[in-house]
Amino acid sequence: MPSSITLQPITAEHHPLIERLWQLYRHDLSEYRYNYPGADGLYPTERLRTFFTDADRCGYLVKQGDQVAGFVLVRGLVSGLRVMGEFFVLRAARRQQVGWQAALAVLRRHPGDWEIAFQENNPGAARFWRRIAGELAVDGYKDEQRPVPGKPNIEPDTWLSFTV
Repeated sequence: MPSSITLQPITAEHHPLIERLWQLYRHDLSEYRYNYPGADGLYPTERLRTFFTDADRCGYLVKQGDQVAGFVLVRGLVSGLRVMGEFFVLRAARRQQVGWQAALAVLRRHPGDWEIAFQENNPGAARFWRRIAGELAVDGYKDEQRPVPGKPNIEPDTWLSFTV
């Protein structure tokens, strides 16, 4: 059943929670990225931590009522070209418009030029992000394939570029 969401800026007190959610997120992506956790059973969090310390980045905790439903990480706040760095909705909150509402809210909160990357072999993500871009893009969107830096063994990412 759809319900409204709220975005809560990530603060230092949320870091342990986001790091735990990160493990679920990376596990979900492993199906498309073929990533394995380390010997300790955990996925690395170095990239995640940059969203806690870099002024050009920010993050939001997505809440559905009083329940944690996911997170959104954005980069490009200062540089001008915003990038949806990471986007995660818990499986329990999917198919309830939580992701849709969260994506629209973040994109509208930071108007300007945007880029969003996803894996074409993830059909749910491909449909979702193209619908989002179609909904908000002022003058349509550009759709292109780009190689993943340092990962020649995986398929290129699809990048959508548009202005909100």
